[in-house]
Amino acid sequence: MHAILNVIHWNIDPVIFEVGSFGLRYYALCFLAAFVVSYVLMLKIFTREGKSQELLDQLSIYIFLGTLIGARLGHCLFYEFDYYIQHPLEMILPFRMNNGSFELTGFQGLASHGGAIGILTALFLFSRKTKTNFIWIADRLVLVVPLAGAFVRIGNFFNSEIVGLPSTLPWAVVFEKNDLVPRHPAQLYEAIAYIIIFLILWSMYQKNAKPKPGYLFGIFLVLLFGARFFLEFFKENQEAFEEGMKFNMGQLLSIPFMIGGLYLIFRKPKDSSK
Repeated sequence: MHAILNVIHWNIDPVIFEVGSFGLRYYALCFLAAFVVSYVLMLKIFTREGKSQELLDQLSIYIFLGTLIGARLGHCLFYEFDYYIQHPLEMILPFRMNNGSFELTGFQGLASHGGAIGILTALFLFSRKTKTNFIWIADRLVLVVPLAGAFVRIGNFFNSEIVGLPSTLPWAVVFEKNDLVPRHPAQLYEAIAYIIIFLILWSMYQKNAKPKPGYLFGIFLVLLFGARFFLEFFKENQEAFEEGMKFNMGQLLSIPFMIGGLYLIFRKPKDSSK
């Protein structure tokens, strides 16, 4: 990375090293860091509230699978439905047949909104399996999700993907693997926003470990998806069908989450005397 004429040029190889057909990518390390840091912080929360590490280990498996499955299916169904409805196996398999031979593709395409739906589904299944209150888990899990999201967006930056619109600002970035146009580093905008949201939620929890059920969950939904909605105005559309739309797919998918967050924030707690 180097700066020329007030523009940052970014041309780093997203693959750290390769051994045969396997390549370790910065994105994979960021994804791994997201889960490791989240686990460490969640362990602090569980210890503080008298919950066992075994319960957290079970939750981690549910969240890991829910995130990957949800993010993958979300991308396939929300952004490339026409293609994947014709190639359904490629939604779940990291390869495809090309002229009669296997072609390793990996999972190219993960959608954060799909990941959010996957996490909520995983939480629901986990709460039923372990008889743990869904809202209690959600209020604690959302404390670390923004930080995990920041790691993922940094991984997107290394991949030169989810790029911003053209910009003349001094911190504009030229993603040389894509084109030579200075652009908003939208991935870093999101990462910074998510770190700020993490600090807000973590501070609120430290001051009050037992807020109104659903309150932290609601604050998270409004702040994170509100930030996502706003920052989409600085991004290039990810798919051609979004061109000409007043709000792109990411913004449309953010609206229900924000509405749900407002409901959780302002709903009246149940009267325990009844």
